[in-house]
Amino acid sequence: MNDDSFKGYRNPTREVMERLGIQVWDDVTITAGPNTFEGVVLPRSETADENHLVLKLATGYNIGISALKIDGVIVKGSRKANYHIPEQQFPMDPAHPRVMLFGTGGTIASRLDYKTGAVIPAFSPGELYGAVPELADICNLETEKLFGIFSEDMGPVQYKALAEGIAREIEQGVSGIVIGHGTDTLHHTAAILSYMCQDLPVPVVLVGSQRSSDRPSSDAALNLIHATRTAAYCDAAEVMVCMFGPTSDRYGLLHRGTRVRKMHSSYRSTFRTIGDRPLAMVDRESFTYLKDDYRRRDASRKPNIRPVFDDRVAIVYYYPNMKPDMIDSLVDNGYKGIIIAGTGLGHVNKPLYEPLRKATEAGVHVFMTVQTLWGFTQMYVYDTGRLLMERGVVPLANMLPEAAYVKLCWALAIEDTHDGVQKLMQTPIAGDITASEPPDGYLILQGGVPEMKDVFKGIYR
Repeated sequence: MNDDSFKGYRNPTREVMERLGIQVWDDVTITAGPNTFEGVVLPRSETADENHLVLKLATGYNIGISALKIDGVIVKGSRKANYHIPEQQFPMDPAHPRVMLFGTGGTIASRLDYKTGAVIPAFSPGELYGAVPELADICNLETEKLFGIFSEDMGPVQYKALAEGIAREIEQGVSGIVIGHGTDTLHHTAAILSYMCQDLPVPVVLVGSQRSSDRPSSDAALNLIHATRTAAYCDAAEVMVCMFGPTSDRYGLLHRGTRVRKMHSSYRSTFRTIGDRPLAMVDRESFTYLKDDYRRRDASRKPNIRPVFDDRVAIVYYYPNMKPDMIDSLVDNGYKGIIIAGTGLGHVNKPLYEPLRKATEAGVHVFMTVQTLWGFTQMYVYDTGRLLMERGVVPLANMLPEAAYVKLCWALAIEDTHDGVQKLMQTPIAGDITASEPPDGYLILQGGVPEMKDVFKGIYR
């Protein structure tokens, strides 16, 4: 057997596979102690551990089996994967709106090949139609893959390309834009696009999935359906994130790009609006608007697109006993902006006072947010806050640290003066600063919108 027969497997698992006559893509029944497993042997990542054999079960889930615990194997055949989805013509309907889907990397949607157990990525309109046929009932879909990278590798080059792509498609009369994006940094991209792309005439909707399409609990297809429906028909012409609302598949939530954050590493409803309500709920049939201060769809509106970014900015997440050299090193290395995620109402320890004073006197812009995420910076309450403001640290109300970071990168590329940058940072844009938090806003974090109404029955009079 050649190396392709053991893709990614190393000893001792490879030795066990050779001894028992197992190859990648074999359809097998494996006995390990009192347990029996049936499935297809999947390739192993070369960076994964060397002790487990991975099976794709009939349920769609993968399972790792300790190779040294395998007692017996029956090989029933082989189902080698063919990583290709046959192109199907996406059925265009003159009555449907045109939606552009930009790809940034990863899998926008996919389908499970039940013959092989492989997950096959889909991206072109024809492939997406084969994977999610409901899309043809919503819009005339076009796709463009701008780049293919992991979400953690997104940065200024990609942000600018997206903003320029958005401007181009709006000029060509698109009814809405969907951006497929990995979830880990999706909220950073949503925030910077909210600043780069203002006065939008149509919705720009970022969407991802927490669980891949080979899992029965996948959110990929439904998120894509909700996102394309939003781009095609939603009245809110803003940068939004569309992901699961509650743990069930009852509806999705539309989050404003500057107020959304990923709050769980694997939960399907990981994205939450912080310090405010989501803009709307979306399901397969309708929208339920939860706020009325959104910018309405207007095809005649001319967008204000400014794809600029100065990357000499850092976020400093304060922790007890932080040393002064943390601030000094940023100044010495030429950083022009610092966003602090402070404790409580916006505090850091006294050893940082002097380096912060030196930083602001050297022309570095220093702004304060709160690491609690919920609530406002209130630096007038305690002496510690007032002393920091005397040293040039500027509070940013209830702006989220990530939104403040990308806004400062954008603002430094827009404004030349210290006063100009400070004014722009403290000016609300795309809902990044609000006058107050809604009384039920924080509680929405713990459950969906209708669910919280049930909780409050009998409490509100």
